[in-house]
Parts: sequence; structure tokens; C-alpha cells
Amino acid sequence: MLASVGSLQALAQPPRRTARAAPDGLPIVQFDMAGYLPPAEDVGGTLFQLGPVYTLFLTSRLMRPPTTADQRALAAALNTIEAQYPYRPSGIFTCVAYGLPYFNGLPGGANGDLVAGHMPRLLLDKRRYALEEAVPAPTDVSPDNPDVSRATFNIPLAIEQNDILLTLRSDVQENLMDVAAWISGSGILAGAALPSPRLDLLELTSTRLMFVQPGLPRRVAEAENLPYAGRIPPDSPLWMGFASHQADSSGTAASATFEGTASVRFTSAVAGDYFAGGSIQHLSHMILDLGQWYADDQPYLERVQQMFRSNPPPATGYADQFAEGGGPVFLANVFKGRDDARQNAIGEQTLDGTRRIGHSSALQRASRAADGTPFHVRGDGAGFDSMDTPSGDKLPKLHFSMFVPTAEVFERMRRYQAATDLATAYDVPPRHAGIERFTTVTRRQNFLVPPREHRAFPLLELL
Repeated sequence: MLASVGSLQALAQPPRRTARAAPDGLPIVQFDMAGYLPPAEDVGGTLFQLGPVYTLFLTSRLMRPPTTADQRALAAALNTIEAQYPYRPSGIFTCVAYGLPYFNGLPGGANGDLVAGHMPRLLLDKRRYALEEAVPAPTDVSPDNPDVSRATFNIPLAIEQNDILLTLRSDVQENLMDVAAWISGSGILAGAALPSPRLDLLELTSTRLMFVQPGLPRRVAEAENLPYAGRIPPDSPLWMGFASHQADSSGTAASATFEGTASVRFTSAVAGDYFAGGSIQHLSHMILDLGQWYADDQPYLERVQQMFRSNPPPATGYADQFAEGGGPVFLANVFKGRDDARQNAIGEQTLDGTRRIGHSSALQRASRAADGTPFHVRGDGAGFDSMDTPSGDKLPKLHFSMFVPTAEVFERMRRYQAATDLATAYDVPPRHAGIERFTTVTRRQNFLVPPREHRAFPLLELL
């Protein structure tokens, strides 16, 4: 990761943020940044909301059961970080989440009285928790899918078993590195000597750096002499040439919580519960096959239909379908109803009547409430590192993070996005079936995000 840090520091540009007065206090929902980011920007009539430029995901395992003293130490450490780095883009946004292994390690385990008495349950099946472990999606390379393979990166999926996920976000990369070093024992925070927290029970298992900034993937590709660099749009914030940050395609923080909103509610949680204001965070690691994505048989018109839809595509591109990306990056992701993906799959009003499946239209079968309201909050972005790469070389990645009301909601969204049901039912050729063949997911895990009040080793104080 350190090599990526150095190159990004040299290639990134200082973001220009419109000043905005932040709310008093910090949000109950840990990942609620809405009041602390500048307003969404209008790009060609569509509002886009770009989050902090950098995100650092730190995953850890517990080497022993935590104690209430550890709980106090972690709470104090998080409070100290936020005292030194304010909750805004120029400071740091923090979010702590816990995997099933953490809850299994509590007295009685995940099915014991302590956890069972406070864990939100699905409204449609009270036997099931809001937190369940991630499972392979239908198009993941996995023994569960013996017929699935990839042309380039044929790497089996691993379901991770981390206890804790710490997500740190900032426009200033040095802030993230400073905090990570302080947690690890540097004794220095924000330029001042400050004893590091006693968190020797944590074993760091991975460090993942994500970035989102228009033009940064292209600049990284050129600096690294990637063969398809000239085909990456110079203003794209993501490797695949399209922005996924449409403001109306992501829900509010409240919509992704256990208690939900008036439009959508999935769990038994109500205001006042221990985990009220909590959510599920999914974290995936994905290798992108950009050699195929930007190949000669993949003009812009093909890519935009694979990413969005075909009836009609949101743009057709420029005369030169390859130079500088071949077409616009910032496009409206219009919700055309849950039947839109099926209409694409049967070739209804698609270009040339071709049967197609667009990534976005397939996902929208399961990502919207009945009134069209999204109930997920995305936090994905680009990466460039050597994690899980066959050769050990750095490669373009997608670090995918999403906040949803339940693990079952994410599993359903991912299954509908894969759209193997539509591809089979309507004989859609793999070439026209979304973007699945260009991505290899090597890691997945689900985590529970407690409300801010209980973010340090939840439930311990109830023992």
C-alpha cells in the first residue's frame, strides 16, 4: 500500500470544496456525512455527490476477548481522533463496524442471550438476524458456482472472518496515515506527542486504500504506463469510466438503518433499542479486468449499455468511441421501474432489438422501495494495489463498501444485480450481460455498524 500512497500524493489534486456550516455535534448514525459534506454539484442537469477523496479500510482480528477496560480505551481513542481531526472532509470521518466473529466471541456466542436480546431481526422472518455472513454471489468465482470462471483473474472468493472494520475517510491522505500510525503505536497524533491507545488485543489483517477524484484513475494509469490508459476518460473518478455518485441513486443514512424510514423498514428495531441508528456494512475487494473492458470490441456505446441500460442508453458517445473514454462520464442513472431490466433482457426497445442486461437496471430491481426511494448508501471507489493479485503486481481495483438495513437486503441486491435469472430465462449472451465478466471479487464480509453511542466493543458493558 505504501507505494500507492506515494504515487497518489503526487498525482492527486487538492479538492475544491464549497464551504458549508456543519451541524452541532456528531451524528448518531456513524456513516452519516450528509450534513458535513458540501452540497451535491450539478453536472449536466444531474446532481452528483462525491465523498472524501481517500478512504482507508483497516480490518482486524481479536487476539483475546475484549474487556470493559478495552472498551473504554477504544472509546477514548476514537474520541481523541475526532478531537484532533474534526468530522469533515479536511479532518476525518470515522466509522467502526463488527463482524460475526466478534459477536460469536461474546459470552453465549451470537445465539446467546446477550446478543439475541439486542440484535435486530428481519420483519419477514424473526428467526433471522439483520447481521448474517456474506455469501458468494451467483457470478462470483467460488466452489458454490462451479460453472463460473473469469478469462483473466480466475481467483476464488474468500469470505473473510475479521472481528472489526475501521473505516477512515478524508480529503487529506496524511490524516489517514497519521491516525493509522497512532493506533499502531507511533505516539504522535496531528503533529503532537500523544500516547497511543492500549489496543494490543487487535491484530491488523489488511490495510486498503481507496480513492475517488475526477481524473485520478487516468493519471495513475498514465504514471504506471497501463496499456489502456488513453481509453480511460480524463475526468472519470472511477476506473471503468463512469461516475457512480448520482445523488438520487443513493438513499439517506436513515434509510439504511435498522429502524428505516416511512418508505422502507426491514427489521424489528425501533427507536430506543440498543442498536437503533445501526446498519450493516458490506465490504468487498474486487480486481478489475480493464484490458477486456477497454478492448477494441468494447466501444463506448457497448460499455454504457453494459453499465446502465439499453432502452435507450443514457448516451451514445462521441465519433471516436475510444479516445479519452469515447463519451461522457457523468450520466443520470434514471430509475425506470423494477421491470426495466426484464424489458432490456427481452430486447424491448433496445438498440437493434438486442437482448441486454444493464448493470444499473438489474440492480434497481432490488435497491428501491415501492415509491422508488433507494435504501442503500454507497461508499465505493478505486484502488491500485497488489492485494490478491496473481503476480503480486499492483492492479486497478474496486473497493466496494455499502451500508444497507440488513445483510439479506445486500444478498438480494447482489443476486439481482448478477441477473443470472434473466440471462437464463431470455437467453442473453454473456457479452451483453452487464459487467460481471470484467470483475473478480476476491473478498467479502458483512459487518454491523453500531450507533455512535455503542461503537466501542458493543454489548460489553451489559455483561
